[in-house]
Amino acid sequence: MNDLENLKLPAALEEIERATVEIGFNMASDRLTGSMLRTLAAAKSGAFLEIGTGTGISTCWILDGMDDSSTLVSVEHDEKVQAVARQHLGGDPRLTLENMDGEAFLRSVQGQQFELVFADTWPGKYYALDEALSLIKPGGLYIIDDMLPQPNWPDGHAPKVAALIAALERREDLVLTKLCWSSGLIIATKTGRA
Repeated sequence: MNDLENLKLPAALEEIERATVEIGFNMASDRLTGSMLRTLAAAKSGAFLEIGTGTGISTCWILDGMDDSSTLVSVEHDEKVQAVARQHLGGDPRLTLENMDGEAFLRSVQGQQFELVFADTWPGKYYALDEALSLIKPGGLYIIDDMLPQPNWPDGHAPKVAALIAALERREDLVLTKLCWSSGLIIATKTGRA
């Protein structure tokens, strides 16, 4: 089995990948993570949230898995990188692109509920974690990537990753699966337990 073979790429993916290279953005999700996101999005219907649009690579995969009645809000503080997503995906009526700080966004939507939250940046992962997790419906999914060492990690980042994993493992309201695959993924399901 080859996990990169016959992926059936989303229509806009290769154009977004080219534009990502052209602007020098080096924090995009890889195709394995994208494929997993598409599969998980296809398993749910409703409101989805992505924290960290970047250039829209993972956004593209999530949209490809979503049904027509689902919606995706994707948040990014850097307008330059999000402009790539806006150009290639902005016409999809299921997608709302928010250009604002991720933590501020999480605080602004407290009380809302999402079926799936993909935290692909620091807010909702390394800080404002409780705010992100509170937005997930029971039975909903929380997904994070880049849990394995990455070439673009800043100095001193590894202890933050270890602390995040430990914090997630302590939670009684999550069932976790840790995958040493792709960039290192954690997939969690929110339970009804406190």
